[in-house]
Amino acid sequence: MSIIKQTRDQMIKVLLGKTSVPRGLVELHRYFRMNDPIHFRFEKQEDGSIVVVSENFRYGSIVTHARNQDELDEKVKDAILTAFEIPSSYAKEAGVHRIQEKEYAFA
Repeated sequence: MSIIKQTRDQMIKVLLGKTSVPRGLVELHRYFRMNDPIHFRFEKQEDGSIVVVSENFRYGSIVTHARNQDELDEKVKDAILTAFEIPSSYAKEAGVHRIQEKEYAFA
């Protein structure tokens, strides 16, 4: 994630304050309360990178890629936050984490 995006997201968080949260954060928590965890299909590419595609996301597809397995977890979490229009500075509040090898939910 670029330093510009991180700075912008932190500025948004500072401006909104602790009493206000993005609407997407509320939607994310509602989604996971009412639906199963998001399951992903992993596709290894010829160049060694990994493409990840959601299989059961109700609002379309979440797609991301990573160069290696170490980078993959962060990319999938960021893609989920992006799908709900949540700035990355709210990643901790969102609490998205991997619950099985290919499934993600919130804490």
